Amino acid sequence: MTEAVEYDVVVLGGGPAGENIVDRTRAAGLSTALVESELVGGECSYWACVPSKALLRPVLARADARRVPGLAAAAAGPLDSAAVFAHRDYWTGNWKDEGQIDWLDSIGAHVYRGHGRLDGVRKVAVAGPEGEHHVLSARHAVVIATGTRAVVPDVPGLAGARPWTSREATSAQEVPGRLLIVGGSVVAAEMATAWQGLGSQVTVLVRGPRLLPRMESFAGELVADALREAGVVVRTGVAVEAVVRNGSTGPVTVVLEGGEMLEGDELLMATGRSPRTDDIGLDTVGLPAGEWIGVDDSCRVPGHDWLYAVGDVNHRALLTHQGKYQARMAGAAIAARAAGTAPLDTGPWGAHVATADTRAVPQVVFTDPEAAAVGLSLAEAERAGHRVRAVDYDLSKVSGAGLYADGYRGRARMVVDLEREVLLGATFVGPGAAELLHAATVAVAGEVPIARLWHAVPAFPTISEIWLRLLETYRV
Repeated sequence: MTEAVEYDVVVLGGGPAGENIVDRTRAAGLSTALVESELVGGECSYWACVPSKALLRPVLARADARRVPGLAAAAAGPLDSAAVFAHRDYWTGNWKDEGQIDWLDSIGAHVYRGHGRLDGVRKVAVAGPEGEHHVLSARHAVVIATGTRAVVPDVPGLAGARPWTSREATSAQEVPGRLLIVGGSVVAAEMATAWQGLGSQVTVLVRGPRLLPRMESFAGELVADALREAGVVVRTGVAVEAVVRNGSTGPVTVVLEGGEMLEGDELLMATGRSPRTDDIGLDTVGLPAGEWIGVDDSCRVPGHDWLYAVGDVNHRALLTHQGKYQARMAGAAIAARAAGTAPLDTGPWGAHVATADTRAVPQVVFTDPEAAAVGLSLAEAERAGHRVRAVDYDLSKVSGAGLYADGYRGRARMVVDLEREVLLGATFVGPGAAELLHAATVAVAGEVPIARLWHAVPAFPTISEIWLRLLETYRV
């Protein structure tokens, strides 16, 4: 039996971006349906941001404690992995989504479990888990928020070797004795940090010249140095030629170009993400299946005034917080268009556009040291044609950093637009550096003039005094 129902808005995908669209459209009084084939809350809640940070927090806290006189000896022992896993499981709701469903019910959204596909203009067909079928029609908008999946490259032997992706790496219930990680991404760096801290012997194999290639070069260098000091083997400029695994539980062997072989107990492939658009009916509306979905700054798909795409699937900024931000902006645009409001506020930093996706994207890598950045790197700013100056400062020379930890090591950089004397970007690397980032995000997004930043006085003695040191260096 097929049920046909009409809503103002239909959202395909119940991750953070999809949930935020529902929140905004319901707040505007629009009837909204959400379609999800797995767990409402998505990748971030169950297999990415939340569980990875639950694994990393005790590792980083212990690392910090070991650098504090009077506390170092007490923090010398191993972590209780069972307690860490239990805490991680709590934060994932033990991979159950009742809490998310309760919230959606409380705001009057309708949830459909099952695989959803576009079925022509303004329609989504849902194949439910019990064989039921629904056809949902949207009066105003359909929003695609299906996210991404881990890429498993076509390497001989890999498919049968049961490699970990980010999902297995964040949900595993046992510490592998030896963990091989292929990739130089955020996932590779964070999971190397987490599993080494939990007791694994970790080897990271990076095809490129360094870790974290999308950040300032010193970020990847400082993180790699710290990983090596902790006992992780980090090798750059290496490529995997084949993978061998005999049996279902035996060791896995990675064959490098040139024939060198490395053995581990588990293998994590941290080699990128691809869009989950291969089987969602894009072809029924003239769009190519399996590809990223291009959108304008209000996250609407060009040529389809009823179709939007938010979150990773549009490839603007593959970060949970940016997907949620896009959903807020797109939700506002959908509500305004539904109400007939004209014209929309679509200028830079307007109420209906996701300007931050291109001007002020913040990101934190939760390694030891933490790496945090917002806006443009020096190289990106130069490629974009800006006349800029990079201002660097050694974070260890700030009093707050020295009090935070003995032997503190870190670095900060701000990228200044010399024409307008505003920040285009900033990067901080060091223990606790993540908490420096939002001030930089405000400065970049707000285009706060350097002259005004002089009046933002950092408290002494905090690591935030780095702002004063950067400004002093710029003035000189």
